[in-house]
Amino acid sequence: MHFAFVGALGIVQFHSLCFMGQINVAIIGGGTVGGGVYQALKRNGRLIASRLGVGLSIRNVVVRDLKKKRNVQIARKHLSTEWKPVVDNPKTDLIVELVGGVKIARQIVKRALSQGKPVVTANKALLSEHGEELFSLATKNGTNLYYEASVAGGIPIIKVLREGLIGNQFPYIYGILNGTCNYILTRMKREGCDFESVLEDAQRLGYAEAEPSLDVDGLDAMHKAGILGSLAHGFWIPPEQIHVEGIRDISQLDIQFAKQLGYDIKLLASIKPAPGKKSANAVQISVCPTLVPNGHVLAGVQDVFNAVYIGGDIVGETLYYGRGAGQDATASAVVSDLADAALDLKHQTHNRIPPFSPHAEDGSVSPWEDTVSPFYLRLNVVDRPGTMSQITAILAKAKIGISSIIQPEGHEGNMVPLILMVHDAKVGAMETAVKQIRKLKVVRGQPKVIRVENFEE
Repeated sequence: MHFAFVGALGIVQFHSLCFMGQINVAIIGGGTVGGGVYQALKRNGRLIASRLGVGLSIRNVVVRDLKKKRNVQIARKHLSTEWKPVVDNPKTDLIVELVGGVKIARQIVKRALSQGKPVVTANKALLSEHGEELFSLATKNGTNLYYEASVAGGIPIIKVLREGLIGNQFPYIYGILNGTCNYILTRMKREGCDFESVLEDAQRLGYAEAEPSLDVDGLDAMHKAGILGSLAHGFWIPPEQIHVEGIRDISQLDIQFAKQLGYDIKLLASIKPAPGKKSANAVQISVCPTLVPNGHVLAGVQDVFNAVYIGGDIVGETLYYGRGAGQDATASAVVSDLADAALDLKHQTHNRIPPFSPHAEDGSVSPWEDTVSPFYLRLNVVDRPGTMSQITAILAKAKIGISSIIQPEGHEGNMVPLILMVHDAKVGAMETAVKQIRKLKVVRGQPKVIRVENFEE
């Protein structure tokens, strides 16, 4: 783009970027996301610069193997295999950490922050485990750590919590935060497939890793939930204090009975104040399979999409929906952080929005056993008189009420599934009762307990 100025000396033409500063960027990690960021900056770099008034120039892309074939062609002049010289180079203004994992990523981020260089990262595991340390290091060295891409991919949820809803308290945050799990559960319901067959398809299509534990065991969603909970409630929540369950044990039987009862099963992150606690800043936080009513907006989130449903005491209900992973969605979030970092460097306001502001000194996580919820309970029982009375006697003794019972007909043999929908009960009481039920001679196999969320605040 060129402008023309007409004056006494005639027409003078100049390039629109001549008056812009330039920020030198180093991308550490040239994989799927790193390649996506490189491609996005090459594609829309001039547009970004015209909007920001400052240019982003890629100085280095650090990769493990220079000869590796990549989906995105990265100019050879930018490639390097050594991250330390790149981070230490005084001409490098801004570091983008996209290597994955925790050990090396932590070294990279600490080294950059210690030199006062801002860092952009998409690494939710790193932040979940070491966020408090890294945020403190950034503040100490007068710089910043940007992490929009760490939660929910292309959904700008970090910016929403830190900026858009800054005047609100949060009575609830619910999230579908892992696209792999949502894809598997969607296919299981839609097609009647079992978990293992859908997982194999997800791996073949690139929606799940060859080693899928981080996703299907709920750990990825746990990291993200911890970051959201920390931002919302003002104290850092360690991952070991978050209750987490995965979806490996969700059977086709559970999917079908949930459907019959009017529910979808989702891997749901739940973050809300703990009721009845002496501390006003006690929080319940969990990630686990949950029965969600078919009529609720989160039940309609299908396939690989993510959604975050946030209640603010001022704004009310809000919903944020989009792709939670993948090259383009995550790259978009990283570029958003790059833009913020570039503006902060341009105006020398590195801590305009601190990475994390602890403001709840007495914040704590309520024990999972104290969480109160309705439950779905599936048992495999001997079909004979007296079976039901033995089970209900245990629940009654634990002061757990039953709202409905399903005992489907048409099963061969003397074993049948029995499904009970249970009124609000403490998790601890429910777990104790189920252990006792499991010992009954009329009960075979492992009982299945799934939380129910009716979104009644």
